[in-house]
Amino acid sequence: MLAVIALGGNAFARESGKVGSPEEQWERVKLAAVDVADMIEEGFDVVVTHGNGPQAGLLAERVSDYLSLDMIDAATEGWMGYLIANALTNEFLRRGIQRSPVIVISRSIVNKNDTAFQNPTKYIGPIYDEETADKLSKERGWVFKWDMRGGFRRVVPSPEPVGTMELDLVRLLLREGYVPIAVGGGGIPIISNGEVRGVDAVIDKDLASQVLANAINADYLLILTDVDYVYINYKKPNQARLTEVTVGELERYYNEGQFPPGSMGPKVLAVIRFIKGGGKAAYIGPLGRARDVIKGLVGTRIVPKKAF
Repeated sequence: MLAVIALGGNAFARESGKVGSPEEQWERVKLAAVDVADMIEEGFDVVVTHGNGPQAGLLAERVSDYLSLDMIDAATEGWMGYLIANALTNEFLRRGIQRSPVIVISRSIVNKNDTAFQNPTKYIGPIYDEETADKLSKERGWVFKWDMRGGFRRVVPSPEPVGTMELDLVRLLLREGYVPIAVGGGGIPIISNGEVRGVDAVIDKDLASQVLANAINADYLLILTDVDYVYINYKKPNQARLTEVTVGELERYYNEGQFPPGSMGPKVLAVIRFIKGGGKAAYIGPLGRARDVIKGLVGTRIVPKKAF
């Protein structure tokens, strides 16, 4: 059984999406290591992916005069991959798991004509109040949108991933018994038209994870983040959590506009595409509880159809 575990970037950050101290980052990433080790002990082969929104936003604030967004994507792949790899190595040693993590700095292929370049939607960085967001918008030309977590966040172009350049390497690592850490932050967005070059954008981690998961014929996709369930009518009097839902039901909710494009929307779209692409089941649930998620104790399970 092969599972892709997608770890949310915000799940590694403090409240309001801010990157913590090095010590805080180490503590948060240990939860991910427990999840991956639990899945291996449950009998799964695993590929790990991760988000980078808070981390990319922090670097963009500090070094945007020197690094383009694709360079920032590359830097955060190394940053987060290093933390995850160390945490996995330690957890594997503690449990006697004979596996080794390998960081794959991944490039995700996008279409140069993707309309996302004219309509930025991908959140990166921390949450700001309106005054600060207006100030940064005027000073740097950044675009901000309201985040449901309670403030304004920067949004950048997020073109659709159509492939992973390092796909054969991920397959090779799996065959040899390694645990690949790939398409971190969605991968580095590149276009290939006679030559390969990066573009100034950030790819959604969940959509890149889905593309990779279907390409390697994964059985399961787990999206672990800072939510316990997928909800419909979120934060309304008739809010309801989804425990198990068919892909058809979830797609209907998605088309009704239940899931905002900057937060839950890409996660839901990713699991819909994964199931339609041949996946057996997908899950969305809290970081640190992967074993409980696959056992149905918490989180939302998405299936092709209801079992009778």
